[in-house]
Amino acid sequence: MPPKPGVIPLGPLKLGDIFNGAFSTLGRYGKQLFAVGAALYGGALVVVGAAVAVAYSAVSDHLDRLFDLDERESAASGDVVPVVVAFGVVVLLGFLAMVIASAVVYAAVPAVLQEAVLGRPTTFSAIWRRAWARTPAVIGTLLLTGLITMVPMVLAIAALTGGIITAVATDGGGGAVALIVVGAICFLAFIPLAIWLWVRLSLAPSAAVFENQGPVASMRRSALLVRGDWWRICGMTLLAGMIASVAGYIIQLPFSFLGMFTGALGGAAFDENTHPAAIITALGGYLVVGVLGQLVSQLIVAVFPPLVTGLLYVDRRIRTENLAPVLAEAAAVPPPYPA
Repeated sequence: MPPKPGVIPLGPLKLGDIFNGAFSTLGRYGKQLFAVGAALYGGALVVVGAAVAVAYSAVSDHLDRLFDLDERESAASGDVVPVVVAFGVVVLLGFLAMVIASAVVYAAVPAVLQEAVLGRPTTFSAIWRRAWARTPAVIGTLLLTGLITMVPMVLAIAALTGGIITAVATDGGGGAVALIVVGAICFLAFIPLAIWLWVRLSLAPSAAVFENQGPVASMRRSALLVRGDWWRICGMTLLAGMIASVAGYIIQLPFSFLGMFTGALGGAAFDENTHPAAIITALGGYLVVGVLGQLVSQLIVAVFPPLVTGLLYVDRRIRTENLAPVLAEAAAVPPPYPA
């Protein structure tokens, strides 16, 4: 039997070993992980909320004219453009805040696993420093992976859309049907390519943290480690995503019911003349409960799949690079080490 100083045995890992290791990591290091996630996603929500408040105060007069039935017809583009710009700025800030928060969480998970695999304690500050130091590399890895996997998706949608548009533009008949069929076949051909690329690059964030690699080098390492074990990694990654999604949905259910109750109380006095600001104020409880539920479920969805991916990274290095003796020595396991 391989030694087990931490959350996994230091040998080739089976399905049960990986998922038991992920749950054990949540049990032993959950406070640190969830604290990092709550600080980051909570900070992102604060940034978005502040941006919404500033944007609303800047364009409130324009919104009044747009929502006023008497002035709507006379509202010029001078009222529409500022609202659109403010909305775009809020969306951009929200996207950037969530990208940074997700990247730090993705970096924090391998930072925790480095200690969890060896059975060593760690602290919030140690995880934060390690994760923040590797955040730029993880952001680059996530963005490059997203762009690479997006190319086949765009081609798939373009092929299907082009086939349909070309078929509609023609006179119909057998040729139109053939064009739609060709577009559908191209669509179905590009989707597996996108999934293949996504799985092939799925270990890149772990490599960026474990090995202090840059984005491109991390993606190369991921492709090398996934080689020969694509189906197993794909299945476990999809299973981890399904478990996280179901858990997040179950966690969010009570918040949804509570939000519906508070929203019904706040909206009882609405009529056709109610001002938008009054609507937002009355539904404040619903919005707060909904955001809180989304934050809690997001913590589960954001943490658990990277834990499984990080353990898959360790497993692949144990299988292909004989990492187990190195880990055993680092964990102060007495020799002989497992081969």
